[in-house]
Amino acid sequence: MKDVYLAWSSDESILERAEHGGVVTSLLKFMLDSEMVDAVLALKPRNGNRYEGVPALITDPGQVIETAGSLHCASPNIARCLKTYLDGVTDMKVAVTGKPCDIRAIVELAKRKQIARENVILVGLNCTGTLPPAAAKRMCREAFGVDPDEVTAEDIEDGRLTLTLRDGTEVSRDLALLESEGYGRRENCQRCDVHIPIMADLACGKWGTSGGNVTCVEVCSQSGSDVLAKAVGAGALEVKRPSSEALQVRERRDKEATDAAKAWQERHFAEMGGSSSEQRLAYWTEQFSQCIKCFACKDACPICYCTDCYLEADRGFIAAGQVPPDIVFPILRTVHVADSCINCGQCQDACPSELPLSRLAHMLNVEIGAVLGYHSGMDIGAPPPLSAVPEDELAMLVAAGT
Repeated sequence: MKDVYLAWSSDESILERAEHGGVVTSLLKFMLDSEMVDAVLALKPRNGNRYEGVPALITDPGQVIETAGSLHCASPNIARCLKTYLDGVTDMKVAVTGKPCDIRAIVELAKRKQIARENVILVGLNCTGTLPPAAAKRMCREAFGVDPDEVTAEDIEDGRLTLTLRDGTEVSRDLALLESEGYGRRENCQRCDVHIPIMADLACGKWGTSGGNVTCVEVCSQSGSDVLAKAVGAGALEVKRPSSEALQVRERRDKEATDAAKAWQERHFAEMGGSSSEQRLAYWTEQFSQCIKCFACKDACPICYCTDCYLEADRGFIAAGQVPPDIVFPILRTVHVADSCINCGQCQDACPSELPLSRLAHMLNVEIGAVLGYHSGMDIGAPPPLSAVPEDELAMLVAAGT
């Protein structure tokens, strides 16, 4: 177990606006104030709308407060922003907040030299799932009987989704029942089995806090340790050690969420065409026949970074004026990211034909991980299995004269 603390902000204005002690907000503000970073990349509501979260690059410490609070109905492509719009952060130091899938995508891109990992401080946020914004509004009206504009907070705890309204009222429903009715979390979030972002520099969440106005912070790297120590030393945060019981609760809740995710994986993977290879081929052939070659999945994927894509006309094997055959485009794209898919669901969210793209990529990623012992985005030192040759295999090839 790495170092784990219970922490809370020393800033009363942050405590009033933020959630769970305002630790993440205080850390971001401290890093800007102390010039540990040049900018902060975080999520904030657009025009105060909690259903429309947008990434914001902040250089003014006074503006960090705008990112305070959770936005469970927004799933921005943080890794894509970091790579594409900030040019892999090669000329600045940036603190980035993100869910486990966001942080894992950044780790995978860093392995491929698309992001300068040494220039990024990753503040990970515990996550058990996000809610699609339009569907969330409909769920508020139809399943909870409340005005979505009156909702000020959402929480998933002990298998229930609880909404907090502006007047302080809480309404709660069983999450499994909601999702059986077509509400609840995004599909990929149901399958996700990584909830505590230990691949970040700091992993922050409420599990293990006993419901107090504090955050549980796990230190996951030397950079994370330095940031936390300096923030505490400067008086930006206060910390204490959690009890052993609190740590056990944190571990238990993580296991319960992981077990539930594994069950969703079995269910989703079983729905993809039956048990035989012939049935699965027929299923995916039918699915891919609906692909309109809009390239939205490629453009949305945080891992897909090639400047010249072989699937685009006059770039690779597709002649100008033509489009890839029905099955070729999605199959090649899926294979391209199979070892690095982090189940963020961006491809499926972007698909206008509503193809279950993330199910296929995630299933292949799970199978590759089981065979090769690789878990994408979890370890910066582990090379992608489909783009690297292990030393023992390389020695065999050299010995064979290959």
